[in-house]
Amino acid sequence: MGAQDTLPVAAAFTETVNAYFKGADPSKCIVKITGEMVLSFPAGITRHFANNPSPAALTFRVINFSSDNTQNDANTKEFWVNMPNLMTHLKKVSEQKPQATYYNVDMLKYQMNRDGDGDGDEKRDRDRDRDTCWAQTLPEILTSLVLDVTKVSAQGIQSTPLNLAVNWRCEPASTDLRIDYKYNTDAMTTAVALNNVQFLVPIDGGVTKLQAVLPPAVWNAEQQRILWKIPDISQKSENGGVGSLLARFQLSEGPSKPSPLVVQFTSEGSTLSGCDIELVGAGYRFSLIKKRFAAVLAIKRMFEMIRIILEEFLLFKQTLG
Repeated sequence: MGAQDTLPVAAAFTETVNAYFKGADPSKCIVKITGEMVLSFPAGITRHFANNPSPAALTFRVINFSSDNTQNDANTKEFWVNMPNLMTHLKKVSEQKPQATYYNVDMLKYQMNRDGDGDGDEKRDRDRDRDTCWAQTLPEILTSLVLDVTKVSAQGIQSTPLNLAVNWRCEPASTDLRIDYKYNTDAMTTAVALNNVQFLVPIDGGVTKLQAVLPPAVWNAEQQRILWKIPDISQKSENGGVGSLLARFQLSEGPSKPSPLVVQFTSEGSTLSGCDIELVGAGYRFSLIKKRFAAVLAIKRMFEMIRIILEEFLLFKQTLG
């Protein structure tokens, strides 16, 4: 890298959506979206900084926010990097990881909430308070202090890339379970496939036999849970990503009690918030902007299973890298 080169920088947005559905009522959907933005620098940039101790300031805008602030563009927030601190940080990392080819620096964390409960004027008033996003910077790296609450659009069930409904028919000798799902392109800035989709449901009542399981699923007799795995769901899937999962369970100690349905998946190439990034000024260029998200969706009694689900999700989230 010469002194006059534009320096390559990569950015990555990673978001996690947690949605809690209550039965089949789309108005009873609580959605929480959290995200982080990381900048990645090539290892050679440390040598460039060593030879150029006063580099151009790195400044960027995060766009597609919706703010009440009186800025030039109400949908953007501008951040600028404290270059001496960044150079010190990268030098330290390079000494700790001399074989690394690039260095990641956490720059921004943000969160959105939306509760779909309620109706009428009361719901609209409450939504004005709950449609919020906060952003938190890494203070030793970023010098921008634009951290105030920002209005965003995260509209309940419309913010979930996969809409869900579950129906139980519980009798003393058997339980019928039906799960309906629908791929939702409106939740994403770019319609992308949902990968490694997993549907997990515990079944009590002493299951002795499975019948009419469509599509095929894996039954864990020790944990009394059924697991469906679908490689991907998208607009190109059968019926445009609309489908159903069916199973009948023969019981020895029925009836069963409806239990939480948990669905998880990952996706590459899009975000749910719509956040994007652009550089301001000269001296740097984006070599890559990566967007991805993971999701844990649940129907009913999620909070009773939260510890189990979190343990599984921590393992699942490792697939994001």
